[in-house]
Amino acid sequence: MQVRVLGCSGGIGAGLLTTAFLVDDDVLIDAGTGVGDLTYEDMKGIRHVFVTHSHLDHVASIPLLVDSLFDELTEPLVVHAQRVTIDALRRHIFNWEIWPDFTCLPDAERPVLRFEPIEAGEVCRIGARTFEAIEVAHTVPAVGYLCSNGASAFCFSGDTTTNDTLWPALNRAEHLDLLIVEVGFPDRQAELAHLSRHYSPQSLAADLNKLDRRPRIAVTHIKPGDEDRIMDELAAALPGYDIHRLQGDDAFTL
Repeated sequence: MQVRVLGCSGGIGAGLLTTAFLVDDDVLIDAGTGVGDLTYEDMKGIRHVFVTHSHLDHVASIPLLVDSLFDELTEPLVVHAQRVTIDALRRHIFNWEIWPDFTCLPDAERPVLRFEPIEAGEVCRIGARTFEAIEVAHTVPAVGYLCSNGASAFCFSGDTTTNDTLWPALNRAEHLDLLIVEVGFPDRQAELAHLSRHYSPQSLAADLNKLDRRPRIAVTHIKPGDEDRIMDELAAALPGYDIHRLQGDDAFTL
């Protein structure tokens, strides 16, 4: 199983793209601005998008991706998300005002976009891989995804803060080789992190005590300008952990 980081920043700027991960060559987990770095040939291979939540930095490329591939899609692009997230995408994006409703284009019988609900605790199988949605704690309903091919697995937390739902699910998992987890703010902004439902280094360190295993830790969603401070604080708060700051060109083989 290959995991390619397309975008992993908590903001934008030169070289900074928002959340998107390509699993093998056919599945996206979130579709932030990082999708725009794919070639057109790469984009044509994408068949599924698993969305963690409705915020713009995680969904911005979905309408543009469908539009770009319109003439190539003989089968619909399938977007998997919680029903509440699907409702938000329908209401606020695919509403004929912000963007056309591609779930009925070119016509209702042959749409190029299909929404497929997945709720927390449910598992979707794509080929030899499974994608389990796990409830997390954010300002809108959100999930993380545990992705496994039977021999190895990684989890992407999505946007979250202190919670008691992600960690028990990961403790039950047969495999966990890599944990991609967000840390949005440094500890000096711990109150803002709490209000916006993001981790800071100290709150993540406290939650990692709930995890019964030691996967490799990859940190994502850092706010621009705070990268070095957050990584220094994580190193101090989590001695002995293998912690990696994600970069937009990272790739993992699991």
